[in-house]
Amino acid sequence: MPRYLVQRTFPGGLAIPTNPSGAQACLGVVDGNAQHGVTWVHSYVTDDRQKTFCIYDGPSPESIREAAGVTGLPIDSITEVRVLDPYFYVTGAVG
Repeated sequence: MPRYLVQRTFPGGLAIPTNPSGAQACLGVVDGNAQHGVTWVHSYVTDDRQKTFCIYDGPSPESIREAAGVTGLPIDSITEVRVLDPYFYVTGAVG
């Protein structure tokens, strides 16, 4: 399954409370994504909480856009990515 980096901007800042309400909001995103075969792997959030960089697995960029339509999340860009593990090279796995 392809992996994507999804960049989002939250002009007012992203606010997910660390309580059952926040947990329910995250589960709502997971459930909305699942309707389109999309899996939210994890996200990075800037200090000002206005940008997120989210890692998703999914069949296509279109499926991620469709899932975002269900969840109401903004999308600035979607980029297909691959993992580059520097330790793969350090451990002598190459050669």
